[in-house]
Amino acid sequence: MHFWQSLMTRLRGFMLQAFQKSAPPYKMACNPSQQPIKFNVDDLHRAMDLKDNIRNMSVVGQLGHGKSTLIDSLATAAGIIPCDDDIHMTYTREDEAQRGMTIKSSGISLYYKMTDVALEAFKGERNGNEYLINLIDSPGHVDFSSELTAALRITDGALVVVDCIDGVCIQTRNALRLALGERIPPVLALNKMDRCFLELQVGGEEAYQTFLNVIEEFNEYMKPFEDKVLGDVKVCPTKGNVVFSSGLYGWGFTLSNIAKIYASISGVDESTWMRKLWGENYYDSKTKAWTTKSTGSATCTRGFVKFCYEPIKKVIEAIMNDQKDQLRGMLTQIGVTMNNEEDELMGEALMKCIMQKWLPIATPLLEMMIFHLPSPQTAQRYRVENLYKGPLDDPYATAIRNCDPDGPLMLYVSKMIPTSDDKSRFFALGRVFAGRISAGLNVRIMGSRPSGYVDGEDKDMYVESVERTAICMGKKQETIKDVPCGNTVALFGLDEFITTGSATLTHEKETEAYPICGMKFSVSPVVRVIVQCKVESELPKLLKGLRSLAKSDPLVGYTREESGDYTIGVVGEMNLAICSKDLAEDYMGGVEILVSDPFVSLYETVVEKSSHLVMTKSRNGNNQLFMKARSLDDSLGYAIEIGEVGPFDDPDVRGRILSEEYGLEKYLGKNIWCFGPETNGQNMVVDMCKEDKSLKEIEDYIVAGFQEASKKGALANEPMKCISFEVRDAVLHDDASHLDGSEMVEAAKRAIYASQLTAQPRFMQPYYVVEFQASSEEEVDKSCKLVRKRGGFVHEKKKVNRPGKMVYDIWAYVPVLKSFGFSADLEEATSVKLIPQCVFEFWSVMRSDPLEVGSYAHALMTQIRKRKGLNEQMTPLSDFEDKL
Repeated sequence: MHFWQSLMTRLRGFMLQAFQKSAPPYKMACNPSQQPIKFNVDDLHRAMDLKDNIRNMSVVGQLGHGKSTLIDSLATAAGIIPCDDDIHMTYTREDEAQRGMTIKSSGISLYYKMTDVALEAFKGERNGNEYLINLIDSPGHVDFSSELTAALRITDGALVVVDCIDGVCIQTRNALRLALGERIPPVLALNKMDRCFLELQVGGEEAYQTFLNVIEEFNEYMKPFEDKVLGDVKVCPTKGNVVFSSGLYGWGFTLSNIAKIYASISGVDESTWMRKLWGENYYDSKTKAWTTKSTGSATCTRGFVKFCYEPIKKVIEAIMNDQKDQLRGMLTQIGVTMNNEEDELMGEALMKCIMQKWLPIATPLLEMMIFHLPSPQTAQRYRVENLYKGPLDDPYATAIRNCDPDGPLMLYVSKMIPTSDDKSRFFALGRVFAGRISAGLNVRIMGSRPSGYVDGEDKDMYVESVERTAICMGKKQETIKDVPCGNTVALFGLDEFITTGSATLTHEKETEAYPICGMKFSVSPVVRVIVQCKVESELPKLLKGLRSLAKSDPLVGYTREESGDYTIGVVGEMNLAICSKDLAEDYMGGVEILVSDPFVSLYETVVEKSSHLVMTKSRNGNNQLFMKARSLDDSLGYAIEIGEVGPFDDPDVRGRILSEEYGLEKYLGKNIWCFGPETNGQNMVVDMCKEDKSLKEIEDYIVAGFQEASKKGALANEPMKCISFEVRDAVLHDDASHLDGSEMVEAAKRAIYASQLTAQPRFMQPYYVVEFQASSEEEVDKSCKLVRKRGGFVHEKKKVNRPGKMVYDIWAYVPVLKSFGFSADLEEATSVKLIPQCVFEFWSVMRSDPLEVGSYAHALMTQIRKRKGLNEQMTPLSDFEDKL
């Protein structure tokens, strides 16, 4: 009791007033036992026009770190759900509740009327006290990272939730990388603080060091992705952009919350208290003095521990030890009153009740979002450069930059969501960046597929009327007459025309508008399965179901193989389980399907230059084409993939980049005919016949042949990657009538295949990175052997002190080909209950030669060809070429 006697003597008479002053900053305060349920569409619609008072935010982080529970606390504070509701507001599917995890991102719009006291320190632009928070909850499992990407595109800030004990994990880093790439600043919630008090019994200093390490790791990871436009995005408790929370029990605080309390009591200003409550600041309760170094005395305690951690610990210990008499005195001092029914509670139920009254989590979360995340009015000024494909000074870019509700409509749809009553129909979730969208408006839809919308062409472009506009409220959508820029929106009636899951919408008359840039995903659908109907007559339902499945997830695609089978591509095993379930139950009406064992997508590449100059003839024998192939550096392939080098670059600039950064000949920049497949892939055709005008006659035919061949390589009809095909010469008949286009396309394809086969062809296979923990040297040895058995290797392992235990953090790379069942095996091998997640990391060239009979790659090639219905033995090289 010594701590409480000394502290409460100073606080007596002030604490009740101080905590009342720092009560929930919204006028509808959260009462855990008698929370009124209120939802008013008119309030939301009115707040939509207050551009400075809107916050669009994604809640992101690792699976199991508590994102959904924090959102529930905010929904409770807004009067949407009662405090004792066990159903997560953002769970929109039955299997999400069953699995206890978010599978599909979902939105919720929350209205708050803030108090003047809560906003008195706010220095930014605002329009009154009404605030609208548009939240999107995103999955924490890496297999659903496309949902995370879709959420980030239509929001301006990210609340990153991190388990304060487990720290920064794979999906945390993935989320940070994606967020900063979209110019989205983060704030941090150090969640699950209840583990420190209930599970691990962590002392104050040990807890502080744990929190400090997590924050430092968080900031360290952001360094390579920092953007000068965003400025300093580091998080620090003294800035007020770190909240310490327990989402499960609904309480939390920032240092600014605590500093306000002590500032009102002591007369010392809030900013001084903020500095004292973090870092190397110690308070000696005996001498009543602050120092920057610990004196070693038992009465000298770090500021955070003394004034933040220990008071909470004392209250929780009194509750859990059933020390009711001592607890009543504490509650009087902190201004918490209990009714008769609440006074009968015990254990965790009592703790939850008291802590929610004392330190309601919605208070620090709301203040942190309003004070430290940008409004759409602010964010769109710097995001427009990354969003808009067209000139940055045209009327559309200007309208986006100014977040102009009276400007031309610019709306981006980032995902399609099945309706609750008919899974074959979808509504479009998007963000209005400029203008205003309303029901009945005719909109111009510009698709996002790589070979889709091209400026000036009608391909993948439609004009259609919006049936209904709505706002998302978890499972439900509330109809609203219109939605101005700066807000998220749900649109009905466009699902037949948005086939790829994303699109740009403008008004039908805005024919000069460019689309908003497509999203860049951090994962790839490298795992594939064959799906078949058990009853052949159900094939039409399968095709319809596959189209719906592809619409629901932009990364899930389907193809028809030469054998007639349909395959779908997914990110991993969890993604496969969900897609199989959705396809059969939701999109095919319960029709029984057969799903094959998973297999893996590969790329075909080369590792050397062609050993010979390859010549092919057109079928009529009158025209000849000479080609070679050579490998491209992986770094150049990546530059092409992310758009740093591409088909629309200035040739001189492109040549300089190829020469200075990748060691290629400078003149190549002007001589690249195209990239492929799909005009933007990581292969290219280069004209090496300088100033040969005759080649212009067949350029289009060669390009067409290349686009077809690069989609299906010579080895096993897998796509090509990182190959440059060089046109060395062409001999054409003098009479143009002997130049048949279709024959030249076929000749080009055969030349490309022959070039590939003479340049030491190889397969490229994908690798997962997997992060996991072991609690002993024995477990480390077991898990490392398991990695090697799967053909992988351990990249890094380090010993880490975690509260109450020592663990080993291990990072390993495992080929996707041998990864199936790997996570389950790891869980058996280690006692640490942290679910290992496999994340696609890179492509690597296989050493094995597919042309060497008896090699692993040759067996793999034969297996793939058999599955695709091709000849099991590859066509001999002599059949591809006419002469070497």
